[in-house]
Amino acid sequence: MNDLLVAYLYVIAIVLFVLSLRWMSEVKTSQRGNWAGVVGMIFAVGGTLLAYQIQRIDLLVGAVIVGTIVGMLIALKLPMTAVPQRTAMSHAFGSLAVALVGASEYYNRAIGIDTFSISVLSAEMILGFLTFTGSCIAFAKLQGLIPGKPLIYPGRIYVSLSSLGIAIALAVYFILNPADSFILPVMAAFALLFGFLLVMAIGGADMPTVISILNAYAGISAAGLGFVLDNKVLIVAGSLDGSSGFILAMIMSQAMNRSFLNVLFGGVGAKILTESSSAAQQGRSVQSYTPEDVATVLENARSVVFVPGYGMAVSQAQHVVKELADLLESKSIDVKYAIHPVAGRMPGHMNVLLAEAQVPYEQLWEMDRINPLFPETDVAIVVGANDVTNPAARTKADSPLYGMPILDVDKARTVVFIKRSMNPGFSGMDNELFYLPHTMMVFGDAKKVMADLVAAIKSKFG
Repeated sequence: MNDLLVAYLYVIAIVLFVLSLRWMSEVKTSQRGNWAGVVGMIFAVGGTLLAYQIQRIDLLVGAVIVGTIVGMLIALKLPMTAVPQRTAMSHAFGSLAVALVGASEYYNRAIGIDTFSISVLSAEMILGFLTFTGSCIAFAKLQGLIPGKPLIYPGRIYVSLSSLGIAIALAVYFILNPADSFILPVMAAFALLFGFLLVMAIGGADMPTVISILNAYAGISAAGLGFVLDNKVLIVAGSLDGSSGFILAMIMSQAMNRSFLNVLFGGVGAKILTESSSAAQQGRSVQSYTPEDVATVLENARSVVFVPGYGMAVSQAQHVVKELADLLESKSIDVKYAIHPVAGRMPGHMNVLLAEAQVPYEQLWEMDRINPLFPETDVAIVVGANDVTNPAARTKADSPLYGMPILDVDKARTVVFIKRSMNPGFSGMDNELFYLPHTMMVFGDAKKVMADLVAAIKSKFG
């Protein structure tokens, strides 16, 4: 009877996980998908508690209490702008948990463990440990604790691959000699080292893809552990996590016109070029405008497209952007939001921030849909975006952005570019958009500039 109940709980959990992924693929149903995932996890945890004999109820209850408190504090206190960092740390702790459970399973079954189990455990522990350190480095880069530039040095690819090769070689030896338990921590150490070296060599511009890839690694690791533990829900959940992570990473790579190998070993951002200084040497200059100047332009506009980027997230300007959009709409001005797939620091980052500000779903336009409309747009307001709007991606073959699909902001009749300074984006490339004759550069913190713009428009419109 107990086994039948566990099976039913697992089936319900699996169905909810599948529905969660399906619903979260669309903005309109994303909240439903989130709740489906939460409820599915409750059923999965409940089934697991019934499936196994609990040895220490006190430790289990203590872990649940600590986890619940920490989770609630994160959910309630964490700003939406820090979601990428939180996602990276979720991958870190999740993959570490899987790797440690795998190690525990080995030590519990070291005597007489079969070849299949030790093979899967070795593979999932390598993936789990490298994902842990990789995710920690991704968190540190996203949080600004360490520079976002990739760590580049001669022979770095060989050093990185050597650490992985040693971990794999130790795993093979471990499979052939499972009784030599001292191999496990050494293998884990090289896997940890590889994860560190891997993400340290990746620039901040590639963080959306890196997060997706790390998500895939964590999922595959969990699925492998599920085979060893004979836990079907873990196999399915891990497989869904791993496959969706890889698919998302491919979408991100395609959005940047990059390959997986290029993302992992290309080192984009290694050369933070002094393009702005070279532009000055070529006699190029930009014209600085005030929010009042922009208000005058908006006074005669009939269509406006907001282009949000990481600068909006940093300044937490999404609510002021929504306030400005509402004000424009009250004057019968058509408002849309152009969303680039890799804008921000994680897939869907801009969608999350704008949803928090209660921006209607129908106003969010993906790149392929919005690009044909830019030539008919009176004003495009770029709020902290950079690389995803750089026309150099279409024209400069020597640019690290070359070939990357961008938002065709430069084709709008007027471009308002809100930015703190002339510093380039994570790619290191100066934005050609700055120097176009129909671009109005407004320098300052995005939130303050947008607030001043709202005040100026209210003054003009009455």
